Amino acid sequence: MSQPGASYHHGDLRAACVRAARELLEEDGGSGMSLRAVARRAGVSPTAPYRHFADRDALVSAVAAQGYRDLTEHLAAAHPAPPATSDDLADIAVAYVRFALDRPAMFRVMFAEPCDPASEERAAAIAAISGYLHSLVRSAFPGCDPEPLATAVWALVHGLAFLHLDGKFDTSTPQQAADRVRSAIYALFSPASTTP
Repeated sequence: MSQPGASYHHGDLRAACVRAARELLEEDGGSGMSLRAVARRAGVSPTAPYRHFADRDALVSAVAAQGYRDLTEHLAAAHPAPPATSDDLADIAVAYVRFALDRPAMFRVMFAEPCDPASEERAAAIAAISGYLHSLVRSAFPGCDPEPLATAVWALVHGLAFLHLDGKFDTSTPQQAADRVRSAIYALFSPASTTP
């Protein structure tokens, strides 16, 4: 058990709290993620997290912001070059759904949990992934208006992610999920690749 004053000497209390929250997420899906539980996991006093987080929503926003950054890196790693075809876009869509299936608790925190509406960190992370999606669309469909098409791409792939997560589609093998996502992208965007 940590001593009340121990948190003053913690190297990076904020990062430790976010890390503890992520660990709790992975263990129980977030049902036990409270500021008190995070403090216990981080080995600090029960009030220490309040130095950086006003409430649970503020902590969730910080965790979600990290999730958005992780997702952006995951998508960029799946297809490092700018997409030029529907195949390239399908690779990135599959990576998005794979991220959701591999990290369901994080994905739900990012998109389904209440958050701090004033969180600049979360807003910046969302803007980064939104910018990434706009750049994908501009690369794959030059000359199109990227705003509505990026919204359509995100809505399609995001919907597929939640349909898989919620058990509406079979995820017994990674290939089944990948094939379904690819088919949806091809059905919607293959004709657009020749006429955006």
